[in-house]
Formats: sequence, C-alpha cells, structure tokens
Amino acid sequence: MSNLSNTTPGLVCAHHHLYSSLARGMPAPPRTPAGFTDILELVWWRLDRALDLEGIRWSAMLGALEALERGCTAVIDHHESPEAIEGSLDVIAEACAEVGVRVDCAYGVTDRHGPEGARRGLAENERYLRAGGRGRVGVHAAFTCTDETLESAAGLAAELGVGVHIHVAEGETDAGAADRLRNLTADDWLLVHGVHLADDHGLTGTIVHNPRSNMNNSVGYSRPARFTNPVALGSDGIGADMLDEFRVAYVRHREDDVTASPEAAWSYLATGWDLFPEALGDQVTWSHDPMDPWHLAFSPGVSPLQVEVDGRVVWADGSATRVDADEIRARAAEEAVRLHARLEEM
Repeated sequence: MSNLSNTTPGLVCAHHHLYSSLARGMPAPPRTPAGFTDILELVWWRLDRALDLEGIRWSAMLGALEALERGCTAVIDHHESPEAIEGSLDVIAEACAEVGVRVDCAYGVTDRHGPEGARRGLAENERYLRAGGRGRVGVHAAFTCTDETLESAAGLAAELGVGVHIHVAEGETDAGAADRLRNLTADDWLLVHGVHLADDHGLTGTIVHNPRSNMNNSVGYSRPARFTNPVALGSDGIGADMLDEFRVAYVRHREDDVTASPEAAWSYLATGWDLFPEALGDQVTWSHDPMDPWHLAFSPGVSPLQVEVDGRVVWADGSATRVDADEIRARAAEEAVRLHARLEEM
C-alpha cells in the first residue's frame, strides 16, 4: 500500500477472460442452462467458437479500458478461441498495451476439439512465451483434457520457467481434478476456483477466488479461508472492478462466517501483487480517503481519479489518456453485433 491514504498500487485481476467483454447482450442459448455443465456447453463454449482475431482484439481493448476505469492496471488473462488460436495471445497483449494495461496471457488448452486442437493450443502458448510474451501456460480444466495433455502442459511450463493457469474443481464435474493434478502442480501454478477441492487437496500453487462468478454459476462457495495455499482474487471475466470484487468476497465470507473480517478479502486482493509484482510500481489515486479495508467494505462507488502505469498517466479527469474510449466502445459494439450474429447461426 502507498504511504498516502487515498492511493494504492495498481490493482490486479488474478483471473480474467477478456474475450467475455463482448458477451453482454449475446443471444439466449438454445435452452435454459440447468447447471454448470450446461452453462459451459450452451453459453461459453459456443461463444469461444464464434471468436475471430478482430473480435478478440476489440474485446481485449474494451476489457482493458474497463479495467483501467476501475484502477486495475494488471490483468492475468485466460483465453480460448478454437477457431482462431494462432496469434491470439499477441492480439490480446498488443491491445492491452495500447490501452496502457499490463497483461499476463495464457491460451486454455483443451481436448474438447480433439488432439489437434490441444496441440495447437500448446503451440500458441509456446510460441507466445518463447517470443518474450508475459504469461503462463493455459489449460481449460482437467475434465476437458487427457492425462497426456495435462502432462504436456505441465512439462512445457516447467521448461519455460512459468506456471500453469488452469480452472480447478469449479463445478462438481471437475471434482476429481486434484487426483489428476497432484503430481503435476508447482508453486507458480494458478488454481482457479477450487470450489470442490477438499481441505487437504494436496495441490501446490495459488488458488484464485472468483466469488461473483461462483455465485452467478451456482457452483457453491469455495470457502477460501480454509486453504493453506495463497489465495488471490479474480473476476472470471465479469469485468475487472477489483474493489467491487473485494466487497463481494467479503460479504460472501461474512455470510458463511459472521466473525469474518474484510481484512481476509483484502489479503486476497493483495496476493495479486505477488503474482504480478510490476503493478506495485503503478499508482492509483482514489476518490476515497482512507483506502482501508474496513472503510472500503462499506463504501461502494469508490473510483480512481488518476492512474499511473510505469510512471505514465494513463487515466485522468475521467478518461483514458492513450486511447479514444468512445472509439473503443463503438468498435467493440460493432464487433459484438458480428459475434452475436455468428452465434445465432450456430
């Protein structure tokens, strides 16, 4: 935290899906999802198949702009676009850089589209990382991957000196993930969700808690305070308003345990700086004083007045300084229309 009571380092979203920025207003699925697997199959797995590189670019631009608007200067992204894999991570990284937001990229490898799809996903991670991109090796989830694919992803990450970014035990369908991953995980892995992990799951790495998404998908409460692993805070693609996500994390914790303090949820937010330490050098000046967990837990509407990334002002006087926000929103809206039209044809 900064020495000034109304400033903080740049906030970190420890798990995002920037491609979901264009999902708002998408056509209704063919039928109402009745559970988590239905939500994946009828909503998100249809959306990611409809993405092309131009849609990926503008979804990343819009997502980065919206992160900046909420004082989030660093995003750890998890991407999937099975019809547009090659070069997708470069598109995301370049879009975020243009806006002025730091990004850590990963492509979510999966066997949902056969062995060739998994191979292409691994290749995109390797190509991007070997070229100097900041990121991790992405895996969708254990339940959509063969053991061979999981081992290949873990091996590639170890070879490149990075962690793996993977959804773990988000829904009951992936409850057996720990048994398949236990001999693969390392301290630099990001284990996203962990809702259905046992207390003594035996996995190493940081668990990323996504309270709003877990509630929205009705997968249950992960009770992150029970884990001995470090815990970070993500949005799972529902924007990057990390102060609001902190409040949701707190009230969900409080609902489960009336003795819970907002300091626990704030510690999850602070773990983001361990994962993305560059954000510690950024500075956000806020509309609220002091920026203290006990105040912020009960003070909605706190907004950044100025945001500096790497010593440069990228947000001031209510607008981005490096890009035209109106143009980004207009172009993103156009891409959303195209994306939604493709979804209607599926």
